[in-house]
Order: sequence, then C-alpha cells, then structure tokens
Amino acid sequence: MTAFSVRLTGTKYGCGGGGCGACTVMISTYEPTSKKIRHYSANACLLPICSLYGAAVTTVEGVGSTKTRIHPVQERLAKCHGSQCGFCSPGMVMSIYTLLRNNPEPTSEQMIAALAGNLCRCTGYRPILDACKTFCKYTLPFLPPPYSPYITLFISTRLFSTDEFQPLDPTQELIFPPELMRMAENQPKRTLVFCGERMTWISPVSLDELLDLKAAHPKAPLVVGNTSVGPEMKFRGVFHPIVIAPARILDLNVVTHMDDGLTLGAACSLSLVKDILTNAISEFPEEKTKVFCAVLQQLRTLGGEQIRNVASLGGNIISRKSTSDLNPVLAASNCVLNLASKGRKRQIPLSDIFADGVGNNTITSEEILVSVHIPHSRKGEYVSAFRQAPRRENALPITNAGMRVLFEDGTDIIKDLSIFYGGAISTTICAKQTCWTLIGRHWNEQMLDEACRLLLQEIALPGSASGEKVDYKKTLIVSFFYRFFLEVLQSLKKMDPCHYPGVPMEYRSVLQDFQTKMPQSIQIYQDIDPSQSPQDPVGRPIMHQSGIMHATGEAVYVDDLPSVDGELFLAVVTSSRAHAKIVSIDTSEALQGPGVFDIITAHDVPATNEFYYSDDPEIIFARNKVICVGQIVCAVVADSDVHAKQAAAKVKIEYEVLEPVILTIEEAIKHNSFFEPKRKLEQGNVDQAFETVDNIIEGEIHIGGQEHFYMETQSVLAVPKGEDKEMDVYVSTQHPAIIQEMVAASLGVPANRIMCHVKRVGGAFGGKLLKTGLLASVAAVAANKTSRAVRLILSRGDDMLITGGRHPFIGKYKVGFMNDGRIRAVDTKYYINAGCTPDESILVAEVSLLKMDNAYKIPNLRCWACACKTNLPSNAAFRGFGFPQSALVTETWITGVADKTGLSPEKIREINMYKENAQTHFKQKLDPQNLIRCWNECMEKSAYYSRKTAVIEFNKQNYWKKKGIAIVPMKFPFGLGTRYLSQAAALVHIYTDGSVLLTHGGIEMGQGIHTKMIQVASRELNIPMSRIHFCETSTRTVPNACASVGSAGTDVNGMAVKDACQTLLKRLQPIINKNPKGTWNDWIKEAFEQSVSLSATGYFRGYDENMDWEKGEGQPFTYFLYGAACSEVEINCLTGDHKNLRTDIVMDIGCSINPAVDIGQIEGAFVQGIGLYTMEELKYSPEGVLCTRGPDQYKIPAVCDIPEQFSVSLLSSSQNPYAIYASKGIGEAGLFLGCSVFFALRDAVTSVRNERGLKNTFSLNSPLTAEQIRASCADDFTEMCCGWQDPLALLPVGSSD
Repeated sequence: MTAFSVRLTGTKYGCGGGGCGACTVMISTYEPTSKKIRHYSANACLLPICSLYGAAVTTVEGVGSTKTRIHPVQERLAKCHGSQCGFCSPGMVMSIYTLLRNNPEPTSEQMIAALAGNLCRCTGYRPILDACKTFCKYTLPFLPPPYSPYITLFISTRLFSTDEFQPLDPTQELIFPPELMRMAENQPKRTLVFCGERMTWISPVSLDELLDLKAAHPKAPLVVGNTSVGPEMKFRGVFHPIVIAPARILDLNVVTHMDDGLTLGAACSLSLVKDILTNAISEFPEEKTKVFCAVLQQLRTLGGEQIRNVASLGGNIISRKSTSDLNPVLAASNCVLNLASKGRKRQIPLSDIFADGVGNNTITSEEILVSVHIPHSRKGEYVSAFRQAPRRENALPITNAGMRVLFEDGTDIIKDLSIFYGGAISTTICAKQTCWTLIGRHWNEQMLDEACRLLLQEIALPGSASGEKVDYKKTLIVSFFYRFFLEVLQSLKKMDPCHYPGVPMEYRSVLQDFQTKMPQSIQIYQDIDPSQSPQDPVGRPIMHQSGIMHATGEAVYVDDLPSVDGELFLAVVTSSRAHAKIVSIDTSEALQGPGVFDIITAHDVPATNEFYYSDDPEIIFARNKVICVGQIVCAVVADSDVHAKQAAAKVKIEYEVLEPVILTIEEAIKHNSFFEPKRKLEQGNVDQAFETVDNIIEGEIHIGGQEHFYMETQSVLAVPKGEDKEMDVYVSTQHPAIIQEMVAASLGVPANRIMCHVKRVGGAFGGKLLKTGLLASVAAVAANKTSRAVRLILSRGDDMLITGGRHPFIGKYKVGFMNDGRIRAVDTKYYINAGCTPDESILVAEVSLLKMDNAYKIPNLRCWACACKTNLPSNAAFRGFGFPQSALVTETWITGVADKTGLSPEKIREINMYKENAQTHFKQKLDPQNLIRCWNECMEKSAYYSRKTAVIEFNKQNYWKKKGIAIVPMKFPFGLGTRYLSQAAALVHIYTDGSVLLTHGGIEMGQGIHTKMIQVASRELNIPMSRIHFCETSTRTVPNACASVGSAGTDVNGMAVKDACQTLLKRLQPIINKNPKGTWNDWIKEAFEQSVSLSATGYFRGYDENMDWEKGEGQPFTYFLYGAACSEVEINCLTGDHKNLRTDIVMDIGCSINPAVDIGQIEGAFVQGIGLYTMEELKYSPEGVLCTRGPDQYKIPAVCDIPEQFSVSLLSSSQNPYAIYASKGIGEAGLFLGCSVFFALRDAVTSVRNERGLKNTFSLNSPLTAEQIRASCADDFTEMCCGWQDPLALLPVGSSD
C-alpha cells in the first residue's frame, strides 16, 4: 500500500513477518467513551489495511522531513551516527517516536524495550542507543577508572555535540485527525465488510453477530493482530476466503477485577495485558500475585513491542502453538476460558485444550473464546515460568515451561502440582503422570530426583529430521524443573526460616535471569591537530551525508523508485531439489492467473546464460538440470507483486533425482568433490619440527555459515529505453561494472548500451556481487522479452534461499609445541563448503591461508585449503573473506596449547606473537610494533588481570552461573592480491556557480564512503563540504570501476578523488595567484571566462600486489591493520544462556578520516562477529532445503546482545604511508574480534568443567550457541537426559577410534 498508491516510501519492507521492525509505523486510535487517544507501534507488513478503519497511521514521513521540519528523533539518530546503510532507520525512528508520544521522558529500560523488535545489521546498535539516551530521564556515562589517564589534550571521546540538538517539544506533535474523532463519536458502530479479489473481511460489532458469523462460517479464522494468521497466509500459502475481525466487540475487550482474580477479554493486546498485570502486582499483596508475576515474566520477552501491541491474548491461546510462551504458565495456573457459541456459553479450564495433544477438539469450530480468567494465587502456592530461546528477546522459544505447586497448609508437602511445557512437541504438553505421582511428597532432593526421572519418561520428544535439538530440549525440561525447585525452596525459607534450609549461597545467582540494560559506552580517538584549518573536515566525526534523509525516510532505495508506466513485477520460481534432472516445466495454470503477462525461462535468454569465470559456470536460469535447492528455473512477470508470486506458486516442475546429493563438507570429501585448484602454503621443515617438540595436539573445529542478512534484500529495476537496445538497470549492488557486463552478455549487446545506476545500497557485506549480476540478468532478460520495465525485489525468504552466505568451514590441525608454550610446528587443513558453483570460493580459500597466522610467528607451518563442491546454493564473499574462519581455527589451537601446558591463553598468545620486524609465512615483511601496542593498551584499558582475578572469585562463589574473560589479538592484512582489482577512477565537475559534483566508482552501502570522499574533495579544493554533492554511482560516469569490497573503497577511490581535485586545482592555480584575495566563486567565474576546463577525471592505478602460488610467496597485501579485544561474559549453566558483560577494543586504523564512521564500522563488524561466533545458525533439511529463511528462525544480534559496557579506542599516533591521508581500510577487520566473546564463553565453560572434575580436552564449534554451552557444562541433568559421558570430548592423540 504505502509505496505505490500514496508514494510514501519511507516505511521499509524488510522481512514481511514482523521480525525485523523495518516497517514500523505508529497507529493512533480514539476511544469516544473515555475520550482517550492511544498511540502504539506496529509492523506495517502484518497489519491488514481493513483493520485500520477509524485509525490514524503515522509513517516516518509524518514525523518530519527535510522539506518541513526534522523531528528531534530524526535529527538525533542522524547526528549521533545511528544510521549507516539507513534501511532500518525509519523503523528505529518510529519505535522511538511512538514511545516518546506516550512518554516524553522515558526511562532507559522503556527505551531498550521499545527497540527490542527492531534489527540493525550495520551499526552494532551503540550509536542508535546513544541517540535514545538523549531522551531518557537519567543515564550514566561509562568511564571505568583505567580510562581516565588516557583522556588527554589531544584525545577526544565526543563523536557528537548535544548542544546542537533541538529540544523535544510534545506540544508540536501532529494532532489526531479531527474528522476521525468526529466519526468515532457520531457514527454508530456498524458491521464492516471489505471484499478483495480473493477474500472477504468481516468486522462485526456485537458478540451475537460474531456468533452468528462463526456458525455460518465455522472455518473462518478470527483475526485481531494478524501475527499468526498473517504469516501463515504469507509464508505457508494458507488461504482463507473469509476472515472475521472481532477486535471492535466490547465483550472481547473486557477487563474485570474480581475477588478471585482478573478476567481479560480475548481481544486484549498483550501490551495491555502486560500493563494490567503490572498495575495489579503493585496493588495486591504478594501472596495473590504469583500467577500475574509469572505471566508478566513471559510477556517481557515475548516478541517485540510492535508484536505485543497488536497480538491478542485469545489468539495466543487458541492458536495452540507449541511456541506460545503464555500457554504453559496459564495452563499451569488453572486459568479458565469463557467460551460462547450460538445459544450456549460455558467455561473450561485452559489446561483442557492441551489434555490430549494436537488433535484436541475441546473447543468446537463454532465456539468463540470471549475472555480468560487469571486467578489470584493462594497462600502456600508458588508459580513460575521459564523459557530458553535462540536470542533472549524477540525470539520464539526452544523450550518453555509453566509450573505451579500448592502445599498442604504450613508444610512442604505437595497438595497440588501442575507442570506444562511448550516447544517440546507440536503443542503445549502437560506432565500429568508426574504431577499425580508427586502429590503427598515433601519438597526435597529425593522428590527432585524422582521428578526429573518421571518427567523424562513422560515427555517423549520425537527425534527430528531437521536437526531439532532433542537432547537439549530434554535437558531444559529437567533444568527448568530444578530451577523451579530452587525458587520454591527459597520461598519456603522466606516463609519459615527455621524449618526450611533455603538455597545454598553459591546456587542463588541462578534464580536471577539475565536482564537487558542500557549499555554504557565510550569511544576514544585522537583529535585533530589544533593548527588544522577549521574548514578542513578530514579527521573530524562528520555525520553521514545521507543520515538525515535515512532518518526521515527520504533516502531512496531501489524499491522506492517510482513505478514506470507499464511496469511489471517479477517473481522467481526456484528448484525444490538439490540435484535433479528437469523432466518438464508446466506453466499452463500459472499463465492463466490474474495479471500474469509472461513466463521467462532459459530459452528467452538472447545470448549468455552461463558465465564461465572458471571451469564451472555461474548460471542465470537452470536449463536441463538443477544443482541446488533455490536455483532459479524460471520467472513469472505480472502486473503486481502479489499476482506474480501467486502465479509462481502454480508453476509445476517435474524432476528426476540425480545422485549423489552432496550437502556437507564430509560428504564432499567422501565423494572427492572439489573445485580446483586446491591451495597450499608451507614454510620451514614441518615434519622435522614435529620430531623435536615436547607435545603435540590434534583436533578439528566446525564453523557454521552465516547469512548476510543485509536489511535491503536483492533488488533490481530494469528499464528498456526503447531504442538502440539501451537499458537502464537500477540495482542494489557493490559492483555496477559486473552487473553491466553480465546483463550486456546475457542480452547479447555491447556494454555501452547498459547503464547501471546505484544511489545507495541497504547493506551488502559481500553478498551483492556475482549473485546480484545473475538476478539483474533475470530482470533484464524479462524486460527485454516484454519490452516493459521489470522490478525484481526478492522476499527475505527467497533471498536467504537463493543467495548463499559465508562459507562453512572445517579446520583440522596438528600443533607441536614446547612445554614453555612456544609453538614450533603447525600442520592445518581447511575445507570450505563452496556450494554448487565456484563464485569467489577459491579466492576465499586463498585468503584463509594467507591470513591464517593471525598475530603469531610460527617457524614451521604447512596449511592447505580445499573448496568443496556441494549441492547447496553457492556461498559467496562475506565481510572478512575467509579470515574470520581460519583465524578462529588458529585461536582454537592456541587455547588448546594453553590447556595442555597449563599456561593461560593470553600467555601462549604473548609468547608466540610477532615481536620484531619479521616475515609472514608467504615471505612478506611486516613491522608488528602497532600489534604489540594494541595488545598492551587493550590489556591496560580493560584492566585484564584485575578483572580476571574477579572472574575467578565470582566463579568460586557461584555454581550455576560462571563468568569468563578472554583477550584476543589481531593482525588483518589489507589488500586485494593483484593491482587491477584496486584501480579506481573519479570524475569531478565544477559548475559556474561554484558548486561541485563529485562522482567515483565506490558504492555507498553504509560504510560512509561518499561522506569520506566529500571530506577528501573538501580538503583538496579547500572549500566547505556543503558546496560538494554526490549524486549516484553509475557506469555512465565512471566506467570499469572495481567492486567496493575488501575494506578498500575509501583507500582507492580517495586516491582517485584526490587526483581529480589536484588536477582541477592545478588548472585554477594561475587564476588564484593573480587574485589571491578573491573568493572561490570569483576564481571559478574567471576560469570559465578564460576557457579553463572545470571538469577532471582522477585515476589511481591500484596497489602493487602479487602472489605466486607455485612458489608460495609474494606481496599480496599493502599494509596491515592491528587490533585487540577483551570480552567478559556470564553464562547460565542450567540453560546455556549467556550475557555479554563488557568488551574493550583497541584498533590501529592509522589516521582516521572520520572517527565517527570508522568507530561505527568497528562496532558494527564486531557485533556481526558476535552473531557469527555465538548465535547465527543456518539449518538445512536432509534434502538440502534451507529451514532458516527469515528473522523468525535465523537470529542476528539484537539490542539485547551487545555488551553492557562497550569501549572502542583508536590507537593514537599511528601512520600509514600507503593510503589516503595515512588512514587504513577499516570495513572488515573488526568482525574477527567478535571471537573474543567466543573464547570468553570457552573460558567460562572451562571453569565449569574444572570445578566438576571434567579434565579431558573438549572442543567447541561455532556458532557457540546456548545448546552447545549447556552440553559442555555436563552435570547430572545432561547425563540423565542423554547418557552423555561428556559428549564433546576429543580423542586423545595416538588413541584408536
């Protein structure tokens, strides 16, 4: 609706399922009886337009714009540098704005809660939260003592100035539309009926009418918030011809306080329920509110604010989903459902609807849930609720539970017990037998032991093909009960300290869940030289050039471009088989669909369908066979996105399965399925060194892949020009030249007919290169065939299915070392899962070898890398490009050596670190002075040793919670391996009014490249930034530009811009010399009158880099970045959950051109690294189908995942003679430092295992999820569930299998 009919494109479509918050809007409703206006945030992607009758919708455009007035929220988000690619910014603005409309001075807790439903992939959230803090009542700066001495004259900690901000004035906000107010007051409520192309929406106003409707249409779903029915219709193809919307019926919105509890209408939103329970808890005595507290506990983390604002209590119950966090606790608490059908009302206990599993028909199809009665708790009754999810907030649970016990008066004898679990099977499940058996038992350890065994017997979890976490769920089932046992024990002690022992001190910390607090942060950088001209912007924290427009929603992305006359929408049809022959494609039914224009297949490609960049091709349309699930077979073009998708679903493809189907690295090794060449590097005499060492360890680590999850999905608009076979291609890509090349080749026209335009990209991270070329070719072929403009915007699910991501890795290593910790020999082999085509995989394998040493000098080293050819979508470039994987393998064997020698990991790191001028294993010289400086400064600033002592002390005093701390160094080589890949060009025009138009070949995807280029031009031309404009990157202005990859954008384009500006200045110099006191405008006017050219190109040849793989030596890199990160975490040993407590990063990035942008890049990359190493898990079915296809199943870090204390310091007095203004390319390096969290978690797990006497070596894989942490913290519960005898133990060297 928003984009095309009313031309409001600020609201972004990110995932379509309410999981990312990019489409957040504010809904305002007026209640005539109370005369109150209610404002709430909601996800536009789930809101049926029919449900908004009488409501006002405020989008980001309504908040403020550059044409009218910028709102303080928009201004502060931009000026605090809270926007990088900008795609999530409108949603962030709306979440904050809605909170401020309801509460102009929120607490930091309210602010953090308001952002729980919004994802950002670029910033790492810190700068967004900085903007939020400026609105909060009270916030603390983070300045621990070790920092104070560093804040000296030339060191700055301010990236923005609050003095510039306009104040928030609540009286200036938009009023509720008076016509809607009048309508609400004067119009009698009437039934609303809206008819669409395929379905009818009916919204009745009375309960009787609703019951009549339900009797007439028993299969029609009731929709209030559309958070359950909506995703089912959208993603699972469920179709409902009639939908009934009962939200306006008063009986379904009742809130009644009764003597024995609360009765809440089934249509009450979860936010309303949360507020009602919060008030009730403050009003009633504690004894009566235990059920309320337990329900509230679950509501705090259920969905984001946007979901809770619309999702209804009744919908949550009736859907009976196993993922409901409320049903187990409501069922355990004896809540009662008030049901009605035509001519009949009745009450049933909520627990009845789960009595016999899924097929339960306790509620008939004609019955309506009117309200829910939540009882007061009684004396001697205790109620608790628990959940464990892949992410603490806004994530569906893996397992949850509700438990209640009632004791005989004044005793600890169980009178009544109720235990319900969710997430275990397909609906909520009751442990009836266990509860009956335990009645009459005392609440003691004997009962606990019996209960755990009974629970495991009663709740049989089905083994699951899609790798469901069966063992983990079993462990959670008993761990939750144990936690309940402890909570009740502690409550009994409070009630009668003499009779009940309570919980031992060291067990008590586990009774507190991890909370999300507003993080405190500090950023430290070297200030500019006081003698620098005030007009020279280089080295200053300048706001992103598009920051304000990101925040107002005026920044245009591909899908925001106005529709072209006659434009068609394209939907792709993808393979459902991993390896199969295409027998037939039946498009007959699809072609008959409404609005369908044509179907495009490989036969419609005029020229190139297969691109041979190596021996194996990259393919536009599959022709005779498919080689992965998600490969594009054909495409449908239709008059709307909806019609195209509906028709695509009707295309029938018949397959004949081919063997083998290879999905994993292990299967590829077994079938000898590799892309050539395999690569190897060697130095020293490895075999001989192994003979002389004191100790040898061997092991392997598995590292999972990672989805790019750029907020803007792959997007293309191809517009044929109608003459000379010209075509404009507007595309979200990092590499316009390759798009131009591929589109031209596929259409069989010269490249000069294809103009590729990129204004900005909503995040890319390496994922918008070759794949985007193939997708652009799909759209271009369709546009060519139909002679119409064609728009292709992938849905989040299709994007994740089709495009691949970071390469999964298996690293196998053998390491020889002396007893004093010196590593003498390493033999390591990397297998990477390349997917079905080569893409950049050989290059990734090469880089993983070249960078595998990280910060360590290994005298004898042999390393191999093989790219495995499998039947998964082809994996691609991703920020860090092989280094985050190979360096994790390295750090893993470093910690293995530490374990074996008994020395600390940081000691092993220090002993083996590069210390003086040295050569890498491929014979390139390096000076590690700044590596040592970063390490020492990080040690000092993080107060590592004193905190390590505190961690050890904490761990002695706490059994079920443990802390861990780790510090990791980094050497990140910069370079692209060959000169031609780093060439760059720029074009600078000066117009006669003195304004400057700047163009270069770099792509803006959040890293602030255009801002930095304008800073460069401003310095070189000595004019203010305000006089310089950047329009777009286009193959029309800068031909043959290299991709914006490998952190090199600013380095190479900066040189080209500088070159162009210097050429112009040279031409102007004689005029300036003649009139030195003249103004810029005088000089330009004079130059024009003297016929001096005011346009110049600039060029940079690229860095002189080379690598000879035959000899295993070369200079593939130009310089090195260095850094170090120290992270501290706390884990919950019962659930595997963890909290990131603090991170300190020190980074050497030379002289920063823009500290705000550079620190933002470091933090954003670091948080993406936390995702890679601890959270983000891709899951495939045995048939090769990706199961994690959206934010519901795939969890990237959210606000709750960033460290509570977060500091980033840029190393001062660092120079880099090779790059523009002595800076360094910073985009990728910070990602690897996220592994400091991985090793801090490992440290915490090691502490658990040592305490429990588990001395044998153990291995942890990445991502180190809660499941793995829980399994590694082996105890009675894990053994009880799985018979695990320490499941992750490695075989000792020399033993046989």
